[in-house]
Parts: sequence; C-alpha cells; structure tokens
Amino acid sequence: IEAKPAISVGLHAAAGRTLACDISALRTQPPFDASAMDGYAVRSQDAILGTRLYVIGESAAGRAFSGTLGEGETVRIFTGAPMPAGADAVVIQEDTIANGDQIAVTESAIAGRHIRRRGLDFGEGDLLLEAGRVLDPAAVSLAAAANHPTLPVVGRPLVAVIATGDELLPPGSTPGPDQIISSNCYGVAAILREAGAEILDLGIAPDRKDAIRSLIDTARDAGADIIVTLGGASVGDHDLVHAVLTEAGMDLSFWKIAMRPGKPLMFGMLGDVRCIGLPGNPVASLLCAEIFIKPLVAALAGRTPGQDWREATLSDPMPANDQRQDYVRAFVTQDADGHLKAKPYQVQDSSMLRTFSNANALVIRPPFAPAAPAGSACTVLMLRS
Repeated sequence: IEAKPAISVGLHAAAGRTLACDISALRTQPPFDASAMDGYAVRSQDAILGTRLYVIGESAAGRAFSGTLGEGETVRIFTGAPMPAGADAVVIQEDTIANGDQIAVTESAIAGRHIRRRGLDFGEGDLLLEAGRVLDPAAVSLAAAANHPTLPVVGRPLVAVIATGDELLPPGSTPGPDQIISSNCYGVAAILREAGAEILDLGIAPDRKDAIRSLIDTARDAGADIIVTLGGASVGDHDLVHAVLTEAGMDLSFWKIAMRPGKPLMFGMLGDVRCIGLPGNPVASLLCAEIFIKPLVAALAGRTPGQDWREATLSDPMPANDQRQDYVRAFVTQDADGHLKAKPYQVQDSSMLRTFSNANALVIRPPFAPAAPAGSACTVLMLRS
C-alpha cells in the first residue's frame, strides 16, 4: 500500500502528521556562545573568591555587548545572551555582591562554566528528523528552531463514514420506542483519526437505496480514499449496502469473514476508492475497525501499521471454539515478574459497548481451539496499555 502524496503544511498544522522526508537544520543552534544563567560574564583568571570586578556593560538576549572584556572587568549578562569577547565563564548572580559599578566575587569562576557553546544543540546541515516520524510537539518545536516555517508531510487519507438504519438517531435525540442512538460512527471515526485519517462524517442514511447511494456519491465527490459504512452489510431484507455498492460498480473482494464478532464484514473497490462495510453491532464495528481499517489508514498516512500483540496466560478457563476465530474482550494485568494475565469477560454479546470500553485487550481464539484451562498460554491484542 502506497502512502498518500506529500504536501507542505505550516508548523501549526504539522502536529500529528507523518513527516514525508528527512529534515536537516537550516541554522546552528545556539548560533553563538550564550550564557546559561543570569549573572556576570568574566575572565576566569580574574574572577577569584574575594576579588572585585568593574561592570562595563550589559549583554541581554537580542542585545549583545559589543566590546571586549579586559583585565578586572565584567559584563552583566542574562540567560540566553551572547557571551562577550574575552569572557570564558559566567559567575551566577547569587555568587556575587553588587555595589554600584563593581561586584565582589563570592565563588571563584571555572572556565567554561554556565556557557552554552555554539552548536550545542545542533549545527547547520545536521539531520534532525527522519522521514516517517509522526510529528509530536517536541519534533515540531525542533523543526521551528531549525528555521523551517513549513514541513513536508504525508497527506491524510480521507475516510467517509456513513451510518445506515431507520432505527438510528444522533446523540441528543429523543428516540421513539423502536429507535436507538447511533454510536458506532463516533468510535470508528476516533480509531481512524488516531491512525492518521481525516474524517468526513456523512451522518445517517435511512434504509432506502436512494438515500444510501446519495451519500456514497457525496463521499466520492469529496475525494474519499475509503468509504466506511456501518450496518446494512448483512443478508437481511433491509441490509441494502451491498446492493447499492454493487449497482454503483463496486468490485467485491469478500463479503463475510470467519470471525466473531464481525462476520458480516465486506470489502471491495469502487474505482480507486476502498469500500468497507462494517457490521451494525457496536462492538463488531469497533473491533473490525481496529483490526482491519486502522492498519490500512496508518499505511496510507505513511505510518508503520503496527498493532500491539503480546503473549499472556489465562486467569480463567475458556471453552472450546467453533469454526470462527474469536476476539474475546478481556482485561490484562501484569504481575510483579512482568507476566501478563488475561481475564476474559463472561458475557461477550457484540452489542455491549460498556464491556468493550472496560476491556483493554482481546484474547485471540483460533478456529477449533480446544478448551483452555486457567494458566494456559494465549495471544492478546492490546487495545490500551
């Protein structure tokens, strides 16, 4: 999967984006020897305990002292200010007693002390950030310090999210006796946004072909890289997504997969747009987004599509599995020796968002896995640390 083409963005828009190419320093930082403390710039051979020095000027950040320090002289200096010519140390102000245009030294200076040397952080031409780095606040600050006003980043894949179903209403509504609140779209969007996507939430389509087709067309017109539908991908009379996408020209890759929850998962290509039909059950849709769409989005966003798979032991026994791979919500803890223990939740209904929210991992049960007693080894996919 090729990442999206690179674009240039300003520094305020760069955080969370993936760097498209290496970034080198356009300047040296610090660009001069600078004081690391407030105090007095001195010649170390002059600034000995008990001596008095004459203050001949001041060096502040942005206002350097232009002269040269001579024998028995000092310059008042502030943090970040350039060191005057002739000075080789800074005596902090706490180690002096000021009296008019003189200071008494109460702690002898040491050559080189309290000075940030030119290029201490980086030099012009140094490689600072490598391609593929997800730009965190420190990386953005580093780029700014290196004099980059813009950065080349991988384009964000645009993911259009469409919920379907006559029974759905947006949060904040007052549902009727046969209606529920739409929740899946928000969790799926959050998962994919975290992976690097830009989200286009197209709302809720009622169970009518023309309504679903209209939102599909809107997503294509907006340049969506991925269209994610929620619900309507099963085989019931009101599950219309497959039919609408097929009539629109989708080349179906697969429909239904041997996993639980998430069996009605669908994937196909509508031209160059990837179409993914997620199950309507909340846990199934979130789980499929985590396992299948998140790595796809990460790859398109130029990131490493990594998932946190670990080995653990079961704290409770588990029954034999059937022909579908099972993704069991569980809570994983770590003992004093660093070993992980997974405790599966007893009720695994795919409508139960609360259990999914409380779980921090999924125990993976392969097809036809035999019954596993407590203490058995298992593989877990961590959802949170």
